[in-house]
Amino acid sequence: MRTPSPPGRPAASLDLALIGNCTVGALLDATGSIVWCCMPRFDSTPVFDALLHSAEKLPLDGTMSVELEDLARSEQAYDPGTAIVRTRLWDAQGQGIELADFAPRFINRDRIFRPVQLVRRIRPLTGHPRIRITVAPHGDWGAAKPTVTRGSHHLRYLMPEVTLRLNTSAPLTYVADGTWFSLHGPVSLLLGPDETLVGGIDETAREFEEQTALYWRHWSRRLAVPLQWQDAVIRAAITLKLCQYEDTGAIVAALTTSIPEAAHSGRNWDYRYCWLRDAFFVVRALNGLAEVGTMESYLQWLYNVVRFADNGHVQPLYGIGLERELPEAIVAHVPGYRGMGPVRVGNQAQEHFQHDVYGSVVLGAAQAFHDHRLLRRGDDSDFAALEVMGEQAWRLHDQPDAGIWELRTRARVHTSSALMCWAACDRLARIADVLAQPQRAALWRERAMQIRDLILKRAWSDKRQAFVESLDGEHLDASVLLMAEVGFLPPQDPRFVATVDAMERTLCDGPFMRRYEAADDFGTPEVAFNVCSFWRIDALARIGRREQALESFEALLARRNPVGLLSEDLAPDSGELWGNFPQTYSMVGIVNGAVRLSAPWEGVV
Repeated sequence: MRTPSPPGRPAASLDLALIGNCTVGALLDATGSIVWCCMPRFDSTPVFDALLHSAEKLPLDGTMSVELEDLARSEQAYDPGTAIVRTRLWDAQGQGIELADFAPRFINRDRIFRPVQLVRRIRPLTGHPRIRITVAPHGDWGAAKPTVTRGSHHLRYLMPEVTLRLNTSAPLTYVADGTWFSLHGPVSLLLGPDETLVGGIDETAREFEEQTALYWRHWSRRLAVPLQWQDAVIRAAITLKLCQYEDTGAIVAALTTSIPEAAHSGRNWDYRYCWLRDAFFVVRALNGLAEVGTMESYLQWLYNVVRFADNGHVQPLYGIGLERELPEAIVAHVPGYRGMGPVRVGNQAQEHFQHDVYGSVVLGAAQAFHDHRLLRRGDDSDFAALEVMGEQAWRLHDQPDAGIWELRTRARVHTSSALMCWAACDRLARIADVLAQPQRAALWRERAMQIRDLILKRAWSDKRQAFVESLDGEHLDASVLLMAEVGFLPPQDPRFVATVDAMERTLCDGPFMRRYEAADDFGTPEVAFNVCSFWRIDALARIGRREQALESFEALLARRNPVGLLSEDLAPDSGELWGNFPQTYSMVGIVNGAVRLSAPWEGVV
């Protein structure tokens, strides 16, 4: 449960809860206000955008809110094993209400029902609380106010990009006029496309909630969770699942744009797209929990990318509908999170050459050739398509690129990029073995060996006593910790152990780790990058420093927000979360860390 919050509208923060159904996602603040939601897709113009119009207190405009008169405190938690959020609000007299928020998702007529729809159920807990319901969507990033029309039991919001219909059993006049009224019994709100609701409003909302709860509980029950930290792992797994746009299979890096990496840093980016690198790690984490459905859906999207690559070139990211062009622009009239703009739409990284992407593609698809559980396993045709990626990895493994951190004004032969090119060749050799193609296996194994020799020779620095961020370079970079994770080196290799030690001295603030030490376009990074902290935990565990890894893992878990979610970045001194939210890479770290460090089930069963 959340700790009590002060009366009135809260200030903007990342103490947010996520609801969604793999079609739409929304973020709720501590009082249950929906402050961020894009419709009809994750990367659409937001219909609720108060999160980025928040120089101080969160406004009502750009939210879907329920205010309780004389609010004294709030509590919020997920129903266990589900994506349903319950918020309880209490006034100074002890009267209270409960909000149940979710996006419908369940099996209907032998297929997943996941409409572009948000459902809110409101009920009184004690007394006769007075509430005000606000439904105030925006168009054009807040510049366009909707035209509102009224029906018998619904309101229509006409905006440039989308038309929404609110079906509600609350008094329509009160909702339309923003009138305070006494809540005497349950009411429901269903917000979605401008379509007629077939059943009764309360009946439909109640049925959708019951079916959605049942779906998620069955989904969670099938997870192969570790013994320890089960609740954290289940919440992380559900969050990762909610970041997949299931219509195409793409997995977004986060659901927001332009939450700064640090206060007034200018490091504000749009993460509502599918990075092949991030998606691979999401798929890998969920596979480790025996949840392969996400991978099967993602592979459909990935093979579209691979088969239609322009002369083998693959971008680091694509739109969730396979869009290649994601032009970056600034929305000047939006102040940004806490007034810390700019607000960016699109991402210039689409233009970058990031050579690690070829390894991400092959690694993301490799399990399909080995896993007998899959409905469609990889075949010779798929292998041929992946070999095109391998040829690119081989051709580019020693060429400069923007690197994993997407540096905009500096190109080097990044060690992590060469490493992932090695991984592409190494995994292709293993796939060829499975497909009984010995000549191709020998070719890819030889290429992997040559790349490995190059990395070992030129990425090791005698001066730093560590593997460094670029070939023949001198700066440290957390991304080289992936050497152990992708199987490049045995963890006990003295060079890898020395690298972990060097990074601890240079990049770490206690358990928290920065990305790199060299200044970039914006200066030196100020905050810890959560996935790097998790990489370090994994490395510590692999080299035998389990107690240190456990201590660091618990420290990171303690920095999750009150409902168990993490953003991209963390301020080591205050513990405050920064960066886009929820960050899939960070949630992957929770899963991987728990799986790596947990005591075995055999000890208790």
